[in-house]
Amino acid sequence: MGPLAFLLALPVRAYRLVLSPWVGMHCRFHPTCSAYALEALARHGAFRGAWLAARRIARCHPWGGSGIDEVPR
Repeated sequence: MGPLAFLLALPVRAYRLVLSPWVGMHCRFHPTCSAYALEALARHGAFRGAWLAARRIARCHPWGGSGIDEVPR
């Protein structure tokens, strides 16, 4: 993971540490959005990883899909 991707991953890690226990495990997708974001940043770098994570979060709404959604290769 590059330095910019590492910096973008810090808020995701903070969310997982602080807010995720309060929100609970109600994610529609597997892996969860935060795990998806960390994997996308690690695999694709800061720009493409952030784009993939934002797209995934945008799909997480009541009328969106659900199921297994892996990070593309």
